[in-house]
Amino acid sequence: MAQNVNITSDECAWSRFEVKILGRTIKGLRGFGFKKEVEKEHLYGAGDDPIDIMSGNKKGSGNIKVLGFEADAMNKAARDAGFDDIIDVPHEAIVITCAYKKRLIDPVKTYVASGVAFTEAGTDLEQNAKFREITLPYLAMNVKLP
Repeated sequence: MAQNVNITSDECAWSRFEVKILGRTIKGLRGFGFKKEVEKEHLYGAGDDPIDIMSGNKKGSGNIKVLGFEADAMNKAARDAGFDDIIDVPHEAIVITCAYKKRLIDPVKTYVASGVAFTEAGTDLEQNAKFREITLPYLAMNVKLP
């Protein structure tokens, strides 16, 4: 029996997302990603069929896509704290939280990436661009999904 799945445009109700980094709400948010991974591989014995699946190391990663003024503000906060830019801030100091509601009456659900280390910073500009959009990939010590 097929399960009834209700997919609506509220699934990604962008107006009800809030992302905070270093305690600051990111208003120039253009996108984000949270990913939790575990290494897995087949275990083989006699024959050519696997006899089990073995698990290995876990890791968390993701990215945030922000407007240029947000990346500038994050780099300024890093400089004010004595670092060159956001990629030099120690991972122990950065937590990313994303809280959202599918519908206004639903409880808040939260993604959390803790121990975040940004791995790239920079900018790409194109002729006739109306805004700067910067993607900042990161590694995380821990990712919690709702």
